[in-house]
Amino acid sequence: MFTAAMAAGLTAAGRFMFPNVLTEPPSTFTAGFPEDFAIGVVDTRFKERYQVWVVRDEEGIYALSTICTHLGCTPNWLEAESKFKCPCHGSGFYASGINFEGPAPRPLERVGVSLAEDGQVLIDKSRLFKFEAGQWSDPASFLSLT
Repeated sequence: MFTAAMAAGLTAAGRFMFPNVLTEPPSTFTAGFPEDFAIGVVDTRFKERYQVWVVRDEEGIYALSTICTHLGCTPNWLEAESKFKCPCHGSGFYASGINFEGPAPRPLERVGVSLAEDGQVLIDKSRLFKFEAGQWSDPASFLSLT
């Protein structure tokens, strides 16, 4: 019994000394060339790996964080209804990221967008821009193509 208890204690101590390490995707990545994104379409290719949606409108390209501003769930893009809908508590967001239904207290956050040296759209998740703080007017939150 004593040997089994000691082995269990040493195993627990060993697990403490060598914790699990999770690898996360890089915070900066290229998403393709601007002409790869159709006007009025929400690109969901980067939702699973990078937790962003890339949206192109008539003026340019922006990227939205996939984290709901209510409790942090991941909304889904509903193409037929042209909106993001959070499955946890029903918050709804327009393609622009503005909230219009449900308990979400504020719009989705934008992440940094720029052009890389090779002309591709460069997404920088380490830079967040909040609508209510007036940060969506920051040139780094939107890639103007006009």
